[in-house]
Amino acid sequence: MVLIALALGLYLVFVGLLYVAQRRLVFVPDTSQPDPARTGIADIQTIRFNSLDEMPLFAWYLPAAKADAFVVLYLHGNGGHIGHRGERMHSFRAAGWGVFLPEYRGYGGNPGAPSETDLALDAEAAFAELQRLGVRPERIVLYGESLGSNLAVRLAAKHAVAAVVLESPFTSIAAIGRRQYWFVPVDLLLKDPFDTLSRIGAVTSPVLIIQGGRDRLVPNEMGRTLFAALTARKEIWVAPDADHNDLAMFGAIDAAVSFVGGLAPVRASSADPIVP
Repeated sequence: MVLIALALGLYLVFVGLLYVAQRRLVFVPDTSQPDPARTGIADIQTIRFNSLDEMPLFAWYLPAAKADAFVVLYLHGNGGHIGHRGERMHSFRAAGWGVFLPEYRGYGGNPGAPSETDLALDAEAAFAELQRLGVRPERIVLYGESLGSNLAVRLAAKHAVAAVVLESPFTSIAAIGRRQYWFVPVDLLLKDPFDTLSRIGAVTSPVLIIQGGRDRLVPNEMGRTLFAALTARKEIWVAPDADHNDLAMFGAIDAAVSFVGGLAPVRASSADPIVP
C-alpha cells in the first residue's frame, strides 16, 4: 500500500508539473528582436500594428513586384521568431510574390505571452493589416507552418483567399499530446488544444498540404486525415526523406509556388494527392 501511495503521489506531481508547464512545452519563442538586415533583403519594411485586443505587434513586409501578384501571409511555427524564416522570403520574392510575416505576442521582442486564443487574435489582426495595406483577399496566400497551420485554417474558414498552404499540419495539439503522454488525461488538462480538424471542413479556398515522410513530431496520417476532411480543391505534397523542420531543403517552397501558380481562375474540386 505504501508503494502504491508513493507511486500515485509521484504520478500526481508529474501531472501537476505538466499542467503548470504545458505552455512552455507548446510555445518555444525566441524573445530577442530579429534584425531584418540579416535576411539580405534591403527593402523589407517593418510594419507596426495592434492585435484585436490592442496588443502591439510588428511584421516584416515585402511588397509584391506587381500590383496583381500574390502576397504570402506567413504564419510561423511554435519555435524561434520571424528572423528564422527570413530565408524563405527570398523564394517567394523570386516568384514575384510579396510576403507579410507577422510576429506573435511573446515572440521577437513583442510583449505578452502566447496562447491559442491570443495567437488567433494576432493572426486575424495580421490579415486585417495586410488588407489595410491594399492587398485584397483574392491575392492573399495563407501559409501556415506547423503551429501556424492551425491559425491559417482558422482564417481560411472565415475568409476566402487565393490559396492556403499548410506545412506539417496536425489534427490537433491534443492528439499529439495523447500520443506522447498516453498515460496522462491530456484532454482534461490541455489549455490550448489547437483543433484544426474540426475547422478545416469550412475552408473553401484551394489547399496544399505539405509534409515530410520522416516527420517525427507530426505523424503523416494527421495530414492525410486533414486532407480527407477537406471539401475544397486540394493537393498533398510529400517529401519522403524530410523531417518536420527541414521541408524547405527538400523543395517545399517550390511546391507551394507551383501549386498556387497553377490554380485556374475557376476553382473546381480537386483530385488525388500528388507525391513527388
